[in-house]
Amino acid sequence: MNKYFWIDAAIATLFIFLLMGGIYRLTQLRLFDAFDSIGQALADVELTDYVFSQLREDPPLDTNIVVVNIGELSRRQVAEQIRIISQHKPKVIGIDGFYNCQGLPRDTVFCPPLKDSIGNIMLSDAIKEAGNVVLVSKLLKSLALSRQDVEDVYDSLEVSDPLFTDVMFAEGYASLETEAAYQDDVKTCRTFNPKMEVNGKEHFAFAVQMALIYDSARTKKFLQRDNFSEVINYRGNIADFFGQTKYPQVFYTLDVDDVFTENFLPSMIEGKVVIFGFLGKEFGDPSWSDKFFTPLNLKMAGKANPDMFGVVVHANIVSMILNEDYVDTMDEWQEWLLAIVLCYLNVALFSLIYIKLPDWYDGITKLIQVAELVILTLIMVEVFDLFSYKFDTTITLAAIALVGDSYEIYMGVIKNSAKRLKNKWFTKGEPQV
Repeated sequence: MNKYFWIDAAIATLFIFLLMGGIYRLTQLRLFDAFDSIGQALADVELTDYVFSQLREDPPLDTNIVVVNIGELSRRQVAEQIRIISQHKPKVIGIDGFYNCQGLPRDTVFCPPLKDSIGNIMLSDAIKEAGNVVLVSKLLKSLALSRQDVEDVYDSLEVSDPLFTDVMFAEGYASLETEAAYQDDVKTCRTFNPKMEVNGKEHFAFAVQMALIYDSARTKKFLQRDNFSEVINYRGNIADFFGQTKYPQVFYTLDVDDVFTENFLPSMIEGKVVIFGFLGKEFGDPSWSDKFFTPLNLKMAGKANPDMFGVVVHANIVSMILNEDYVDTMDEWQEWLLAIVLCYLNVALFSLIYIKLPDWYDGITKLIQVAELVILTLIMVEVFDLFSYKFDTTITLAAIALVGDSYEIYMGVIKNSAKRLKNKWFTKGEPQV
């Protein structure tokens, strides 16, 4: 074995990662998007989605959480819903809805809900009398901050009108992590931020705030993980009328009329987390408003219908916290270390094959690559399924996929070019006779 063998393998490994970086930069330019329908269909798919949508066993019903549909009710009607529910003594009530003028002028022309002043007072009184209501807020960036092009930094909050916030028990931001630029865009939600700092003050997510009121000990334990972003360990959905997931209903749900007719047992509500939010005009409404794609969606790639309303996403987060059923993830440095080590070992192995079995190089290396890709993919899926641990090998898989051909480029082009330059500039000519 050449004394420079391991150094040569290290240089080849560096070349492979530089090549990976170049390919990544090229794909960011989106030069070929018009021709890449398959790539676009798979762009927002992760291997772990398969675990959620296909492999996991059905979770049991979570009786600690009740989701109430507010449909398109007026403020006075929502007030009546709160009054009916609160008389059965839930531990905490969350309202996933804003009661403001959404930045428009505060007059009855631009903000029609202001016409019903009695309805507004009724809602305010209902929130005050319940005494345990959590309202939502929304993380915002000022124009000046937006121009700085910084991510995950916010300097203001959108909140409901003071008539309601002055009498609430607490607030939590309902903003979820997605790639969507606007609220009405199609969006996939896998993660959320448990807490964020806004102008030097710490704010909790809507679901975290509700969980904190319900069980402070378990929620503080969750917050001690101190992760900026947490993967949502989805437990399930509400009743699925369109076959978008295979999961059964895991939360008690009440439709608009169920509340007004009190079509429920008081024991469903007493001491529970009750979350009011939009589930369509009524159950079965195919509305896409405030609806997300989640890993529970049976159709993982291509054109599909969003499968979960935002209020149910919040219910899943609360359930995850209260059941202490978290998803652990690899640190970024661990992902890179794994990729570098395995790539380096592959380069060393392929180097030996290149030297000892040159005629068999292509066939043997391709078989090794395919075997490694399949094995690592299976390990990633099984570890996530069995241990709720996100063993992220994305960088490693990319490196392994490139290592065979990249090594040939390195040996045939880079190394030979380096030898030619060395011979030209650093080797002395033959001595004259």
